[in-house]
Amino acid sequence: MSRKPVHLAVYDTFADWETGHTTAYLARAGFAIRTVGPALEPVRSIGGLRVQPELGLDDLRPQDSSLLILPGADLWDAGDRLAPFARKAREFLDAGVPVAAICGATLGLAREGLLDEREHTSAVSFYLAATGYGGGERYVEADAVTDRGLVTAGPTEPVAFAREVFRLLGVYEGEVLDAWYRLFHDSDAEAYAVLEKAR
Repeated sequence: MSRKPVHLAVYDTFADWETGHTTAYLARAGFAIRTVGPALEPVRSIGGLRVQPELGLDDLRPQDSSLLILPGADLWDAGDRLAPFARKAREFLDAGVPVAAICGATLGLAREGLLDEREHTSAVSFYLAATGYGGGERYVEADAVTDRGLVTAGPTEPVAFAREVFRLLGVYEGEVLDAWYRLFHDSDAEAYAVLEKAR
């Protein structure tokens, strides 16, 4: 089955560890992973990885994508340089194409007003409250939350973040999804047998 690519946003100071489980297992499931930068110039992650974006943000269209992933980055906390990525997330959601945001990217979505009407989570509620956004009543104390095509998670939950993305895109379901999460989150060796049986 042919699938549209998943687009991973990359920008200076992006948290390279937050989306590794997600992109690796989406690729194993047959999704091409394409990097999208502010432009085509290389960016550098918090971990020092130099990444050459395959596409500039202005050229990214929701109709060409299965999902937009927004990792955290120091730049989300440092001003509005990444605001164009939050605006692109709005464009995706308005077109019915899902978005997944983790850590500082949730701050950018709060500033953009995208969390005002959706259940969501982040690092802690007061992190988002500092933006003055209107969605405080919809903040959920959970490892990851999905509401109407938007996945959110805090910085300590990359595995739960991946779980929600897999559920949203139908990569894993039911006991297989639960087993994947138990294996990678809880180091539950018994879950491995469930995954092997499902292959």
